[in-house]
Amino acid sequence: MSTSIEKSFATRASAELAVERLVQEFGIERTDVFVSSAGDENSAGDQPSGGDAPAPLEEGRSDGALTGAITVSVDVNDDSKVEAIRSALDDVAAN
Repeated sequence: MSTSIEKSFATRASAELAVERLVQEFGIERTDVFVSSAGDENSAGDQPSGGDAPAPLEEGRSDGALTGAITVSVDVNDDSKVEAIRSALDDVAAN
């Protein structure tokens, strides 16, 4: 049986890290992982990070669409991995 797991992330960097953990740690195919804006508008997350953040001497940037969280979802076909995957996504979201 397949279980859908979905988690929202505040930054694009966190969502990308979550995808990498799913692929590398749990062996999930990238084609089985879906990334989308949590809302109706395009978004790079709620908070700036990485390339979305201003450089140390740069004033605030407004070019990143920080209008909402980013959702990562995956269908897991191995019931023995469901709790470990949920825990891993929770760990990434907390950082």
